[in-house]
Amino acid sequence: MVDALVSTTVVYGSLFGLMCVGLTMTYLTTKVPNFAHASFVVVGLYASYSAFWLLKITPYLTLPVSFLAGGISAVLLYVLLLRPLRNRGATIVHLMIASFAADIIITALIQIFADFLNSNFGSKLFAKGFNPYQIFTIPDFQIAGIHGLTFTAPVALVSITLSLYFLLTRTRLGVAMRAAIENPDLAKVVGIDIERVYLLSWFLAGSLAGISGTFWVLYYGANPNLSTALIVTIFSGSVLGGLGSIYGAVVGGLIVGGAENAGTTLLQGFLTSHFGSSIGQNVSYFQKGIPFGIMILVLLFMPHGIVSVDWRRKFRRIVSPSRGSEASGEVRA
Repeated sequence: MVDALVSTTVVYGSLFGLMCVGLTMTYLTTKVPNFAHASFVVVGLYASYSAFWLLKITPYLTLPVSFLAGGISAVLLYVLLLRPLRNRGATIVHLMIASFAADIIITALIQIFADFLNSNFGSKLFAKGFNPYQIFTIPDFQIAGIHGLTFTAPVALVSITLSLYFLLTRTRLGVAMRAAIENPDLAKVVGIDIERVYLLSWFLAGSLAGISGTFWVLYYGANPNLSTALIVTIFSGSVLGGLGSIYGAVVGGLIVGGAENAGTTLLQGFLTSHFGSSIGQNVSYFQKGIPFGIMILVLLFMPHGIVSVDWRRKFRRIVSPSRGSEASGEVRA
């Protein structure tokens, strides 16, 4: 029970870490709170499934397909809808509403594609969605009886985070991206192509979401409406991490995703053991209350996320409260 809980919590948190990085990246560059971001996850998810079905290869080898599908979807959304609106002076509220409408449209298109899959591969689908244990003969490898994704999901998250760090701090393109984020007008003056930076940011954000979709099919069931459930946790993780920090998004996604999974499982077990399965099994319907609650608390007490907190100073106060009070007294004097 404990091993399974740890495994699912690690996977769930890692996947949402990946998703939160993409959402934060697009917000940093273009200041769009993109409610359609979770749709890129579903696009990558169905792209991965389709590649698996056509090529008969392990889902891990379909990662390039979901990477491109998610990235292209994000770029199209930006080029066809959000950039024209922004150029016409749309406010952040307008862009947010437009992204929400785009999510509905993308979900409808995925519904149509799912109808096509259902008509051709209906024996492998349920309600236009699919279950990984139904479509894959061997859904995932195992190491010592532990689901392979327990290792690959956090490894992928760490590898991608390190790659982004290298890109942003060690390459000319990364310098251009950081300049475009911090001061777009000045970046234009020194010759940086801002729009190219924005396109790259959106492509990378959508690609990371698409990769998350491939990993998702190895562990969880899927349906075209999945984005509605995902976006709550994604936004909660990004808000907790601070919408101004990519690395904060990684930590925020891990915390919120892990808390949602572990909290739901533990509460379900507690209620089932004390009040019966009829009560415990209904907990899953309310699991999104956990990320919602975290987001509300963060907005009330830490509106700029965990990156805005001086953790070193807080740690020093905990370790040596007397020194902390003396230091604060010196400041007041």
